[in-house]
Amino acid sequence: MASQATPAGDHNLDSQPPPADQSHDHNGLRNTSTNRFVNCVNKTVAQYTEDARLHAVFERAAREPGKTFDYTQCLRTSNELVPEQEISAYLSKMQRGGLIQPFGCTIAVDESDYRVIAYSENARGLLGLMPQSVPSLERPEILAIGTDVRTLFTPSSSAMLQRAFRAKEITLLNPLMVNSMISENIVHNYLICHLLHKPFYAILHRIDVGVVIDLEPARPEDPALSIVGAVQSQKLAVRAITELQSLPSGDYRVLCDAVVEQVRKLTGYDRVMVYRFHEDEHGEVVAESRRPDLEPYIGLHYPSTDIPQASRFLFRQNRVRMIVNCNAEPVKVIQDEALMQPLCLVGSTLRAPHGCHAQYMANMGSIASLTLAVLVNGNEENVVKGLNSMKLWGLVVGHHTSVKYVPFPLRYACEFVMQAFGLQLNMELQLASQLSEKRVLRTQTLLCDMLLRDSPTGLVTQSPSIMDLVKCDGAALYHQGKYYPLGVTPTETQINDIIQWLLEIHGDSTGLSTDSLCDAGYPGAEILGDAVCGMAVAYFTKRDYLFWFKSHTEKEIKWGGAKHHPRDKDDGSDMHPRVSFEAFLEVVNRRSSSWESAEIDAIRSLQLILRDSFIDGDGRNSEVVVRAAGSGEVDGFVIDELSSLAREMIRLIETATAPIFALSVDGLVNGWNPKVAELTGLSIEEATGRSFVRDVVHEESGEVAAELLAGALRGSEERKNVELRLRTFGSEASKNAVFIMVNACLSKDYTEKVVGVCFVGQDVTSQKVVMDKFINIQGDYKAIVHNPSPLIPPIFVSDENTCCYEWNAAMEKLTGWRREEIIGKMLIGEIFGNCCRLKRLDAMTKLMMVLHNAIGGQDTEKFPFSFLDRNGKYVPVLLTANKRVNADGQIVGAFCFLQTTGPELPQAAGVESTTENCVSKMQELAYIVQQVKNPMSGIRFTNSVLEAMDLTEDQRQLLETSVACEKQVLRIMKDVDLGKIEHGSLEFEKAEFVLGNVIDAVVSQIMLLLRERGLQLMHDIPDEVKTLMVYGDQVRIQQIWVDFLSSMVRYAPSPDGWVELQLRPSLKQVSEGLTIVHIELR
Repeated sequence: MASQATPAGDHNLDSQPPPADQSHDHNGLRNTSTNRFVNCVNKTVAQYTEDARLHAVFERAAREPGKTFDYTQCLRTSNELVPEQEISAYLSKMQRGGLIQPFGCTIAVDESDYRVIAYSENARGLLGLMPQSVPSLERPEILAIGTDVRTLFTPSSSAMLQRAFRAKEITLLNPLMVNSMISENIVHNYLICHLLHKPFYAILHRIDVGVVIDLEPARPEDPALSIVGAVQSQKLAVRAITELQSLPSGDYRVLCDAVVEQVRKLTGYDRVMVYRFHEDEHGEVVAESRRPDLEPYIGLHYPSTDIPQASRFLFRQNRVRMIVNCNAEPVKVIQDEALMQPLCLVGSTLRAPHGCHAQYMANMGSIASLTLAVLVNGNEENVVKGLNSMKLWGLVVGHHTSVKYVPFPLRYACEFVMQAFGLQLNMELQLASQLSEKRVLRTQTLLCDMLLRDSPTGLVTQSPSIMDLVKCDGAALYHQGKYYPLGVTPTETQINDIIQWLLEIHGDSTGLSTDSLCDAGYPGAEILGDAVCGMAVAYFTKRDYLFWFKSHTEKEIKWGGAKHHPRDKDDGSDMHPRVSFEAFLEVVNRRSSSWESAEIDAIRSLQLILRDSFIDGDGRNSEVVVRAAGSGEVDGFVIDELSSLAREMIRLIETATAPIFALSVDGLVNGWNPKVAELTGLSIEEATGRSFVRDVVHEESGEVAAELLAGALRGSEERKNVELRLRTFGSEASKNAVFIMVNACLSKDYTEKVVGVCFVGQDVTSQKVVMDKFINIQGDYKAIVHNPSPLIPPIFVSDENTCCYEWNAAMEKLTGWRREEIIGKMLIGEIFGNCCRLKRLDAMTKLMMVLHNAIGGQDTEKFPFSFLDRNGKYVPVLLTANKRVNADGQIVGAFCFLQTTGPELPQAAGVESTTENCVSKMQELAYIVQQVKNPMSGIRFTNSVLEAMDLTEDQRQLLETSVACEKQVLRIMKDVDLGKIEHGSLEFEKAEFVLGNVIDAVVSQIMLLLRERGLQLMHDIPDEVKTLMVYGDQVRIQQIWVDFLSSMVRYAPSPDGWVELQLRPSLKQVSEGLTIVHIELR
């Protein structure tokens, strides 16, 4: 489509770049995800407007003879307003254009009565339905509006269409192999007529007014016409997916390089590219496989309007798009005049390309193309707002220099490959995001530590510095009128000028980011030159700033779109949206690389930390001390909650009907719940301390168990659904063995140190025994398959073409579908997809992989799978697939066993969830402790400085109160230990102290709460009590008294109420030299 250079503007710190007509700074700090979502929507709307404007100009130029489409001039006038009706007309043209490609034909049918409501002009000719020379009532037109579509095809094909129309998910049955009913005007001999029935791929989808049938002619010799051919296409897809899954992780570009090779091998296109959409919506070719004589496009960048938003919407709806011949004249669709609007062709495989796109292809020397959408998981806020959670990450595009048609089954196989590619790519992107986030968090932690141990200048003078937080060429701190530069930065005079400009233009904002100071309107941008083009600034007080700077993009970027550049020799007056597809070099001038959203988030986080630590640059925030002193109460609540979670977790483990056990880092059993003791006959006391691998695991599973334990302790990825065979002891020794399917997860303490491995399992002994007998049986197996015994699991059998060969009684009960309704149907799409519906499309891809691997001799054990039964009930199962062989040992299909989730699995899942919740709380608590340590260091330092000063008696008393509160917080932090929490044990530290110091510390902690509630504190404590010297744990007494008084204050009537504090000590001598003090607090 049309190309355009998108103006890269400045934007606020907590959003994506807004449209050009929006403000680029922000007033106050708002919710990041909400701002990002709103600005993303605004940008999308703005691009729709620009796409519509370019489309309208192109259409007008095409209609007026002698007028040319000056694309360059259009780009220079990109800020013109577009009427709303023009945008609506553009969208209607894209989705309801009324034209199809001539290599096939289209028929739209009213679903209720099979009446034709629209058809393409070439349908009669392609189907062999010649019109009557003189239509009459007795001999009506063969194909016309109102014709029964069933009369156009052979009886068997019509019956197939009728069955498809009744399906809930009609697209999962595609393609249907149908034959047209040749007109009797052509042939009269029945035998000849039968031989000349034309075969077609019928591709069906539903729209608002009925069902659209796209008919693509199929060659009789095309192997894909048969089920065997379709299965062969699936096998090719499985082979490609297997190769993608075998790649090492860590670099998404390696994955992209592999997928272009696989798609080119599958389809035979001259060139296949991966086209990635960046955050600012512009595109880049990141991988390419091509014919050696073709010019490379790898590294090319394209403006965001190169692929309009309307086209991106279409790619999300119809993920495979083929153009057979861009030079072919499109065919018009004739429709019933009673229809309110043109026929929707969004889901049609035959939808004609727009005129400008056809010229786009011609300019690059491409006649045919195949475009495959790459979707990954989108943002969480989209799900919250009810939007599609899948995001269009990019496209895999094939180009061919001559006319090329790829049969639908092979295109369908490519779609499977794209689903697998999207899953792999999503994991790579998540891994990269997590690594980046960890790096930023680590840097932020170190910077915060520096800030507390040193003056703010440490942010730029020590390592790591703020330059390590984001990718930049320079950074600077402006603090209390002094300038601290680092790397490539403006001079002090220039920075003062920038600050003055910020205060005048963006004075009410809290930050600014831009990739071009020139475009942002800074008058001195020319003087800064190429050294400083991009800037991000965060205000943490009204007079203190953090700056990050980026230089111009040094590397040359190839752009496939036409952009008005002084060195560009094209005149831009050709009648197409791109004056030339030949890429030309454009050196980025006065512009840096854009600031990514993750970088903006990192800057904003540091800004918030600094704003909490400073007030107008005058010194440390005194409120930090108050919050730190009172944080013991918050930590206490967290500890209580954590204790409750720990107790609940222990109760769940002990009462669970699922086997649960734990091992130490040495592989010794240190946890053994009653269920696993029951299965093995080994009591908890006998199991504890034994070597799990050597003493408990059966020798058959010894290697698997050892590898599982070693991998977990190395920090490798935690494994799921691993089958282990355990020995039996005591009363259970008569059993040969016990089989359990386990999930392993690491056990960590609050410091994230690995202290062992925990296993949550399921007893699968009975299923395993039956399955082994079934697989190994010689002779007739039907008696076992159809045995109604509850020990027989749900079983279905696939032939070598993935058609259902057997469907036992347990499967009928599980799914609600009878055997006679299922036998002979395709397992992929027809059974699992249409009958047993799937929640996600990628589940079908995974099932296809499992079945073909089994047919190829590679068994799959305990694969998690789920579907909806006939009544719409969600059914989670574990699928085991084994090869099926005949008497000669040849593989003729696959045996598939489903293991339904028993009542113990949800309980085990509850235990795992509680465990994860407990670990999460521990991590949260550890984080709180770590964050409190730093300000506490500052408080201790402040107190130590004050102690050395000459203070008045009142000042010294306040200092002693502060020290007492400090000790209380430190003790609470020390109490954070999972073992102590689980056992409810806390240490005591006894020493002599003055009782008055405790009273002062306690009163100081409730004063703010008293003021907030408008209460008065009344107390009359005798001096002999205040000066009483006692021996005990001062901090524990403070904690207890504070909790007691806080409760009194919270529940006292407010306002105008009061709280009275009375202390009545009584002394009791228990032995010589030892007197106990009983204190009544009321």
